[in-house]
This record gives sequence, structure tokens and C-alpha cells, in this order.
Amino acid sequence: MKVSLFVTCLSEMFYPHVAKDMTEVLERLNCDVEFPKGQICCGQPAFNSGYLEDAKKAAKQMITAFDGAEYVVTPSGSCAAMFKEYPSMFADDATWKQQAEALADKTYELCQFIVNVLGVEDLGASFPAKATYHTSCHMTRLLGETEAPFKLLSHVKGLELVPLKNNYDCCGFGGTFSVKMVPISEQMVDEKIRHVEETEAEVLIGADNGCLMNIQGRINRQGKRIKVLHIAEILNHQQKGGAEYANENRDGALL
Repeated sequence: MKVSLFVTCLSEMFYPHVAKDMTEVLERLNCDVEFPKGQICCGQPAFNSGYLEDAKKAAKQMITAFDGAEYVVTPSGSCAAMFKEYPSMFADDATWKQQAEALADKTYELCQFIVNVLGVEDLGASFPAKATYHTSCHMTRLLGETEAPFKLLSHVKGLELVPLKNNYDCCGFGGTFSVKMVPISEQMVDEKIRHVEETEAEVLIGADNGCLMNIQGRINRQGKRIKVLHIAEILNHQQKGGAEYANENRDGALL
């Protein structure tokens, strides 16, 4: 099965280790993984800020970059959801709308793809640690995916997954929202961190680097010791203990 990686801006610029873990997981599942070099930003910041024409330029580049892909897989529910917006963006352009629909139909967030397309739930991962999981807004509300991450994490050996209170609440990132509405965003992420602390978890897991960057940044500023990891890092972990891995000084890791 041929899989084209939609790495996303955040993974490429700040979290290359997440892209690496995602690639290794997919390769172990016998996927033929490729990275289309023409990919850029999906246009979500411009789209969410009302700059539709600028967003269309980015969308056309991404549609072209992934033309011919069998499946497109990304480590971000938010960015996958943006691809699903493309058909409506080109509602008045029959040619681009058809291509946009084709891309949207073959695009999946990583957990979605593993569970719903490949039919795999146990990756043989081992991560002995107490953790909780942050459900991102875009993945649950726009993609409608609520079960795949938990199915995968339930099979991780040694992982004690504790429910997170009000897990459906936004972390306060929301892309440009966190820039335009700083006081509100700050209170939202502080509330999220309080609930994480209530679980007494060592690790916070998520499936969207935007959310994780926002939460980790606030955790660092508050001087707390909670580790924040993308689910791809958990699923690709097979040897070292969870605590050792979480503290490991890897290139680009959030420490």
C-alpha cells in the first residue's frame, strides 16, 4: 500500500521526530511511504482568518503535490480536516472541486488510517508510564474521530491511561485564536493543565502538534514537569521504559 506523508508545517519545522516516528510505524505496517516534496502549508491559517483567495493558492499547490497519491496520511487531525474543507473552497470551480474531493477522500489522520483503513489496533508498542490523553477539537468535531487513538493506546504494554476531566474542552490554541485572544486562550490552557495535573499523569499524549505545542509551552512557562508526547512517539516505542523515553534528549524533542 502506497502512503504519501502530509507532514505539516509544525512537524517539519519543530517536530521532525514525530514525522520520523510516524514513518517508522507505517513502514512496520508494510506501507510504501513517500514524501511529496511539493507540499507546503495547507492554508489553514489564511482560511481561518478569512483570506480565502490566499488559502486557495495554498490548496492548489497541495492538491497538485498529492496528485496521484493512493492514500495521504498526516499526524494532525487539524490539518487533515483542512483538506476536507478544500471541496467547499472550490464550489464554483468544477475542475478544482473534483480534484479537491479526490484529495479529501483519500486523506486520513494517522490513527484513523491505522485503525480504520489498515484494520490494526495492536502495534506491539511498550510504554510503561501513567498517562492521559488530550482529544483535539478538529479531530473529534470535524473529522468525527473519537475512538481510534484510544483503541491504539489500549494495546500499549505498560501504559496506564487515566481519563482526563472535560477532555472535550479546547486547549485554547485554535491557531490564530491564541494570538488574537491571548487572555482567553491563556485561561483555557491553564484549565486544561489543571485537569491534567488532577490525573497525576506523568505524560500527556495527543494527536495534534498544534495543541501539544500550546500546552507544552504553557507547562514549560509554569515550570511543571509533565511530559507532552505525540501519539506517534508512543506507538513507535518498543524497547525503553516510558519514563526513560520521556526524558530522552532527542533532536527536536519537547523537553
